[in-house]
Order: sequence, then C-alpha cells, then structure tokens
Amino acid sequence: MKKLSTRIWAIIVAFLAITILFMYVLTNFLYEGLYVKDVENSMVEIGGKLSTMYDGGKVTDDFINKINQYNSYSNVNVFAVRNPRELSACVPFDIDYDTLIGSDERAQLLEGKTITKKGYEKRFDRQVISAIIPLTDQNRLEGIIYIYFPLAKITEMASKEVFILLGSALIFIFLIGFGVYKGIKHIMKPLKELQNAAEKMSVGDYETRVEVNSKDEIGHLAQTFNKMAASIQQEDEAQKKFLTTVSHELRTPISYVKGYGEALEHGYIEESQRQQTLALIVREANRLEKLTNELLQLSRAVDQQDSKTLYPLPLAETIREVVHITQQQMHQKAITLRTDIDEEIIISADEEKIQQILINLIENALRYSEEKTEMILSAKKEGDFAVITVQDHGIGIPKEDLPHIAERFYRVNKARSRSDGGSGLGLSIVDQLVKYHKGNWQIDSELGKGTTVKIQIPLIGEF
Repeated sequence: MKKLSTRIWAIIVAFLAITILFMYVLTNFLYEGLYVKDVENSMVEIGGKLSTMYDGGKVTDDFINKINQYNSYSNVNVFAVRNPRELSACVPFDIDYDTLIGSDERAQLLEGKTITKKGYEKRFDRQVISAIIPLTDQNRLEGIIYIYFPLAKITEMASKEVFILLGSALIFIFLIGFGVYKGIKHIMKPLKELQNAAEKMSVGDYETRVEVNSKDEIGHLAQTFNKMAASIQQEDEAQKKFLTTVSHELRTPISYVKGYGEALEHGYIEESQRQQTLALIVREANRLEKLTNELLQLSRAVDQQDSKTLYPLPLAETIREVVHITQQQMHQKAITLRTDIDEEIIISADEEKIQQILINLIENALRYSEEKTEMILSAKKEGDFAVITVQDHGIGIPKEDLPHIAERFYRVNKARSRSDGGSGLGLSIVDQLVKYHKGNWQIDSELGKGTTVKIQIPLIGEF
C-alpha cells in the first residue's frame, strides 16, 4: 500500500514534468514564432530594398558589386547573380539548383514574389534560412538576389546566460524540494499521530488522545477523533459498569436459588420450613425473570432508537388497557386512580412501547406510594404534543437524586433491597422509549408529598 507522502511526491513530480514539457513547447514556439520569423521578415525586407536598386534590363556587374558590398556591414549574406548556378562561386556550401528554383518557384519569381526556404546545412551544423528576390524586366527573370543566414541554435542564443539560468534553476529546484519535504513532513506529523492513536484504540487503549495544533481540515479531524475517543471511552466505562452491576444484581437471586435448592436437595431444611423455602426460591426466580425481561426490553429500546415503525395510535384506548392491566396491583394497596383523558388525542407511536412506558411509570408509582392514597393519570393536548401525566402521593425523591433516576440500576434509597424495591431499570427503559418516539419527559418530586412524571409525545403528523 502506497504511503500518502509517496502519493504527494508523485503528484509534485507529475506537475514538474508537465511544467518542463510546457516550457519546452513554449521555448520552441518562441524560437520558431519569434526568432526565425523575425529573421525571415528582416531578410525579405532587406532584399526588397536592395531590389529597388535594379533599373531593369540586363543585370550589370556594377549592380552585382553594389549588392556584394552590402555584405561588409550586414549580418546576412547577400549576393546578386544573373543565373542561380553562379551561386556556387558565392556561397560556401553546395546548392541543388533544381530544388532551389523549380518550375513552381520560377513561376512565383516571374510574378514578382519572394521565395523563402529553410533547411539543415551540414557545413554550418545548423538550420539555414534563405530568401530569393526576383529581378524581372518585361516578364523576364533577368537575375536574383540571394540572401541566406545560418540560424542560431536555442542553446547558442542564451550563450553565457544559459549557465546562470541552469544554476539558478538547480538552486530553485533544491529549495523547492527542501520546502516540499519539510511541508509534507509537517502535514504528515498529525496524520501519523492519528494513525498511532487509532492503533492504540484498536487494542483497547481508549484514553489515547491526539494534540490539536491547527484549525485546518487535519485539525478538525484530530478534534473529531478526540471526541470519538472520549465517547468510546465513556461508553466502554458505562458498559463495564453496567456488566458489573448486572453481575451483582443476578448474583444475589442466583445465590438464593442455588443455596436453598441444594439445602432442599440434601434434606437440610426441616419439613415445617420447606414451604417457606420454596416460596423464597419462587420469589427469587421471579426476580430473575423480571430482571432479565427488563434487560431485554432495555436492549431493544436502545437498539431501536432509529426505527421508524410508528403509526397513528388513539391514546385513550391504550391508557384504558394499561389501567386494566395494573388494576389488580392498585387494588392490593387500595390505591384510588383518578383519570382525565382527552379522547381525541392521536399520536404517532408504537402501541406496545407506549403501553410499556405507562406500565413502568404506574408500577413505579405504586411501588413507592403509601396505601389508600390517590394516583392521577391524565392525557391532554399541549401545542404539537400529547402530554401524559402520572402523579402519585408517595414517599417522593430527594432533589440530589433526580438527575440520576434514568441511570441503569440507580437506587434512590440505597438501603432498600431489590426484593422490596425495583430493579432500577424501569425509568431507564422509559427514557429510551420516549427518545424512540422523538419525545421528551421530566420528573418533579418532593419528599413526603409525591412524584409527578410528564411525558411529551408528538401528535400525529408532527414529526
């Protein structure tokens, strides 16, 4: 697998290669488009001006001498001849006369047009550009002015400056390379730290964090990683605490069932106490069943937080069914239930889960209410929500315990045993199921006077 730094270097090298290619193309374009074209235009201009010295008729020796004299103060080579073959005595290289002035070229010359040509000349080891200017009289080609110039190479044009440019380029490349190396190293440092931290987390070290030194994308990534690590650490600690608590909660009833079961099996229990012992075993078994059922309910409530299996539900009918289910428990403690239900309330809900919320709240209220007291259950519309209220006249909850009541296995009265109190999961289940319905809830309580729980569930069409 390629490292990120290798990929960055590959991108930089690719861009440098593209830049060099572009500069090469640009240099050749400038050479051909500016230098060569400028030389060609200059030669044509010189030839045109010299041709004005021709007065017509035969090309005289005097005219040829005048043209040849131009060579002494010009950077181009100029010759006037009557016949192209005479050029062999003037130029220091061989000329293919048939190619130089063919039938097409002759026709152009007769029309008074100038001909330019370019080709490699071995003698000069470079390209040679030439111009042929016609000397015509009465549609007769009396002679030509031949101009040629050996073109300078690109490397020669720079002369000494090319070494300065090359040296500067090498220094520039070195500085750029060093800067890129330092830049990549600086960029990769926090990413390397993130990689090391992620590897530590993968083996269970959830306390690891990375230092945030920038506000760019990598800095935001580091911040997100730290938040994720904190969340995972918190969840891990909560899970460990939960498992420890569950183990503790299960150990007591299991110990009772196991201990008394073995005592019965080996005949250690007298006949007069056997029935009492069996009742205790059944009670602890029921506690185990209730606890495991509540753990399963809590697990399902957490797992289904993002579920959307909600449908229109007439709330009044659901409340009546819950009242019927809990009626026997109310009768045992002589609790009077007063209801105030709006029959027109329809919510978006899962009926089974709404029943579970209400049963947990009513059973919790019954468990901590004094005998022969009153409980109030109401449901009303408030804005876009249905507000369900369960009010009891029980022992109440201390203010310092209210922020913790939704925590799993939290005990308000640490002295109460699980046999005469709840499992500590009821309100945790309520909390998760209310969140499942995109609602909210609150609890108010006063010691010795009672507790009021309010649940807000969105009305139909209010999600």
